[in-house]
Amino acid sequence: MIKNLGELKASGYTSKSIKDELRDNLIKHMQAGTTVFEGVHGFENSVIPELERAILSRHNINLLGLRGQAKTRLARLMVNLLDEYIPIVQGSEINDDPLSPISRFSRDLIAEMGDKTPLAFLHRSDRFAEKLATPDVTVADLIGDVDPIKAANLKLSYADDRVIHFGMIPRANRCIFVINEIPDLQARIQVALFNILQEGDIQIRGFKLRLPLDMQFIFTANPEDYTNRGSIVTPLKDRIGSQILTHYPESIAIARKISSQEAKINTKQISAVHVPELAYDLLEQICFEARESEYVDNKSGVSARMSISMLESLISTAERRALLAKETSTSVRLSDFMGIIPAITGKVELVYEGEQEGAAFVAEQLIGSAIKTFLPGLFPKIEKLTKKIEDTPYSPLMEAIFAEGGIVIYDESTEADYRSSLDSIKPLEDLVKKYQPNISANDRYFVKEFVLWALAEHHKLGKDRLTDGFQFKDLLDIL
Repeated sequence: MIKNLGELKASGYTSKSIKDELRDNLIKHMQAGTTVFEGVHGFENSVIPELERAILSRHNINLLGLRGQAKTRLARLMVNLLDEYIPIVQGSEINDDPLSPISRFSRDLIAEMGDKTPLAFLHRSDRFAEKLATPDVTVADLIGDVDPIKAANLKLSYADDRVIHFGMIPRANRCIFVINEIPDLQARIQVALFNILQEGDIQIRGFKLRLPLDMQFIFTANPEDYTNRGSIVTPLKDRIGSQILTHYPESIAIARKISSQEAKINTKQISAVHVPELAYDLLEQICFEARESEYVDNKSGVSARMSISMLESLISTAERRALLAKETSTSVRLSDFMGIIPAITGKVELVYEGEQEGAAFVAEQLIGSAIKTFLPGLFPKIEKLTKKIEDTPYSPLMEAIFAEGGIVIYDESTEADYRSSLDSIKPLEDLVKKYQPNISANDRYFVKEFVLWALAEHHKLGKDRLTDGFQFKDLLDIL
């Protein structure tokens, strides 16, 4: 283990800037065919190639995209491209490179001790700093300020660099520094970053200090912030090498991967609650519907966090039902989707029309829209207008429901009672067997209930919310 400057020189160590460090390690990963950005799905052919080009170009980067598009995750994963350990001058506040120190402290220490200057080693996990930009952030927070107590104790002038109390950016020297939501940063604070990005000069209280920091800056921004709350000042944009646009998952399959990966579901829940494949797809489709909904402000985006929260809530709803029924295992039902409404209402920004209707109403509309979207891929399309009810594949089913006076699905019924209710309508079983013959036994009842909900969404059946469940019956009985 290298302990001092002399041993470091003897080892043949050469200084390398952080941008070169990232570039060289990325090249190694690309040559080896290994994945750097593990756990990020859907960006393989869009965002990640652009990010790799920016790293190879040694650029500071601005990740531009709506909320919940993995911008911060991408930034954090760049830590994996850093060397495992780097040497620093022991006691340095700004992680001084022993072969190229920039602070007065380190230069004086090396001048005094020479090759015996003690060193420390910084792990890559400690080379990441992050700051959320808010209007109250000051220059002192980011860059530093004069410390009058230090000046008094050392009997130094305020113009002496030894009296500076360094802010977050100098302390993150030789690190990746992320500023989230950069447009929220006041213009005068953004101006303070100009020279750090380009020339390496900083000014504190009017005193100019030459401090050529070695940094990899990554900024994140929401496109809407440019009009809502602020903007990135033009000279700062000019100093950011690459601006990379992120996006939401483009398919249900990718969205499912993300939700399953990120959802906090423990092993007890996994063993106790079965989630049908169609339920997973419906959850993700709700997000896709929200991004297109007339009630939702799609300019603010619908975060991928919504589908993660919905999956957690859905499983918890089924788990709670099983606990109340004193059952050890259960399967998710479509009626359990009412339990995900709180996960939706807190994560969508509504336009005026949506506010008028109410968040809960909009959430139910989104669930209904997802059901309608999926129906044609599973069962025959339900036509709005038909000459005779007998002409549709759903006629025997609806006639059977009408004859029975309706069917009730109770919120907290046992698994046996739930299945018995659905089995009581023989044409429902026939319909599922005909159009979904390969459906698994565990998923069959969810699909059966799905058919009832789909008919209700297309106004072929009435769906009445009871105190403790849903009743499906003749639409005219409800009207």
